[in-house]
Amino acid sequence: MKKAVSVILCAVLLGSMLAGCTGSKGGENGVVYVYNWGEYIDHETIKMFEEETGIQVAYEEFETNEIMFPKVSAGAVSYDVICPSDYMIQKMIDNDLLMELDFSKLPNTVNIGTQYFEQSEQFDPGNKYSVPYCWGTVGILYNKTMVDEPITKWADLWDPKYENNILMQNSVRDALMVALKLKGYSMNTINQAELDEAGAALIEQKPLVQAYVVDQVRDKMIGNEAAIGVIYSGEAIYTQRENPDLIYVVPEEGTNVWIDSWVITKNAQNADNAHKFIDFMCRPDIALMNFDFITYSTPNDAARELIEDEDIRNSEIAFPDLSKYNNLETYSYLGEEGDEMYNEVWKQVKSE
Repeated sequence: MKKAVSVILCAVLLGSMLAGCTGSKGGENGVVYVYNWGEYIDHETIKMFEEETGIQVAYEEFETNEIMFPKVSAGAVSYDVICPSDYMIQKMIDNDLLMELDFSKLPNTVNIGTQYFEQSEQFDPGNKYSVPYCWGTVGILYNKTMVDEPITKWADLWDPKYENNILMQNSVRDALMVALKLKGYSMNTINQAELDEAGAALIEQKPLVQAYVVDQVRDKMIGNEAAIGVIYSGEAIYTQRENPDLIYVVPEEGTNVWIDSWVITKNAQNADNAHKFIDFMCRPDIALMNFDFITYSTPNDAARELIEDEDIRNSEIAFPDLSKYNNLETYSYLGEEGDEMYNEVWKQVKSE
């Protein structure tokens, strides 16, 4: 399994990172400290980068944006490159945690489709701080052998006949997004009444939910341990390879179109090496390797052209025509007060 491999590699790399996290020692040309999502890179590309540049990569993983942010803002470990999501990038910009990128050192960003930079404008005006790495949608994965009829909407996750067969995301924004879209509200609302209504809906749903999970949605769905799960589109591609009975849908009520991007921290001690790392990841052959490994949609148009499997290259899951769907939104940073509102509602949901 990818997870087992990544955990082992992460442990080795993290050990070297912590041994020298206060300086820029490392390979013959230094080191770069990278903080990324779990299972979100082909580690062979890291080896290739080290061999080609002589720069050592010290690599650590996080599970959610909310786990990553306080660790970065506290400055306990000096990371160089991080891969946050859209709204979290906006929050990091607002908190003066990011460095403006020098695009003269990032020539391979020419391979990134202009539409993805346009989407990034929503959270990074002027595209000063971030380079798109992966993107996708949040939707429903269901097992066609375990449901009575096709699942098409968020409301289906409130059907009592699927009791103990539903997997929800253990994430404040993703969980509340489902309930807010169910009720016809924006997933970026800061209307307390709307948030309370969404929280009440999640509490009402809880008796039907088998578990609130993150990465485990994939494994449980592949193993036929649940009938329905809220999942990221990239994970859906992988699960369908492993279990052909699984079907992914974008719900009728609308959903989140997300983008994760590379950024460099303002206090990066190895900024030049950080630029080299990001630029390397934008190279078409490297972007293709990462797409093949993690199966999350690549914004790298040149890499997509290299995909040999025509079904994957034209996949409606990997590269959907977003004009076909209604009520799509990208997460926005809601400010400290907004975050507190969401966290308070989420606490009530989890405590019931």
